Amino acid sequence: MAALHNDQLGKIAPALLDWYDENARALPWRVGPAERARGVAPDPYRVWLSEVMLQQTTVATVTPRYQRFLDRWPDVAALAAAPLDDVLGEWAGLGYYARARNLHACASAVAARADAQFPETVAELRALPGVGEYTGAAVAAIAFDVATPVVDGNVERVTARLFAIDAAGGAFKKAVRAAADAMWPDARSGDFAQALMDLGAGPCRPRTPNCGACPLTDFCAARARGTAGELPHKAAKAKKPERVGAAFALFDASGRGLLERRPSDGLLGGMLGLPGTAWSEGAPSVDEALASAPARAEWRLAGAVSHVFTHFRLRLDVHLASTSARTATLADAIWLDPEEARLPTVMRKAVACATGARDDLFAVR
Repeated sequence: MAALHNDQLGKIAPALLDWYDENARALPWRVGPAERARGVAPDPYRVWLSEVMLQQTTVATVTPRYQRFLDRWPDVAALAAAPLDDVLGEWAGLGYYARARNLHACASAVAARADAQFPETVAELRALPGVGEYTGAAVAAIAFDVATPVVDGNVERVTARLFAIDAAGGAFKKAVRAAADAMWPDARSGDFAQALMDLGAGPCRPRTPNCGACPLTDFCAARARGTAGELPHKAAKAKKPERVGAAFALFDASGRGLLERRPSDGLLGGMLGLPGTAWSEGAPSVDEALASAPARAEWRLAGAVSHVFTHFRLRLDVHLASTSARTATLADAIWLDPEEARLPTVMRKAVACATGARDDLFAVR
């Protein structure tokens, strides 16, 4: 890691903040620099909500969904009072569904505090359900201007290039943290964090960085060495294992489908979905799959869908049947119009596969 002189370290924040004042992205959850200068304070609830939604999810995807959340639950008290099922349903399609359960649990914990307000210190924020190191620092800095480094992927990349950090793994994380500590300002901490994020989303992009548009070129050790485009080093991605399962789409005469609530723990926890087999490395035989069917019916294979999770790829064989009577072996069966049900992405794919094949398979009865 390249060491920057103290006079250089002291110039980074002013240069970047001047750039941010002119180039800050307009985001629905952000209080921009001009508003901050006028004394407008960020709403901790909105900051926290956006940070949770943006974990592993792009700004483009989050933006409309964030506004829908605010429309339904404009403050932490409203979110805490909402049924968990409603929150899970609104989260459908955003992935990483433990975030939704933690979101509700955290809102409940904040609403139960004596002042029903978010705490202002990193330590107190970290004590809330689902608030990890990054989220605690982000809320503290952006909402309360606490002088604490906020390190996401964009900040890691900018910092790695500024200080020419060519380490990997744990050594890389440790070096980035030390560098962030060294350059972080005492004032305008939240603006500085968001400026680094905007710089990483703009000029200091992952590939072919636009160094000519960067306000920190004079301080960038990687640019001086000609290695900016090579940093940070990316670990080789391991091939994702594959799992296979079966899903069962049972429709009644009115077109409603049989759904079940998945267990609260594990993938897609608490979400609605099609009944099905476990997801395992080996594909179940047709007989094994049908033994798990939620009802005795004339099951036909409608097709298969694929979905990529963080740690594995999934293929679901979708079996389809129609019934004139709502009979099923599931004690907690829920019959809903599939178009109205708020389903996670993989289940929406499976339902679409089933409904697409339904007319062809059951045209003649």
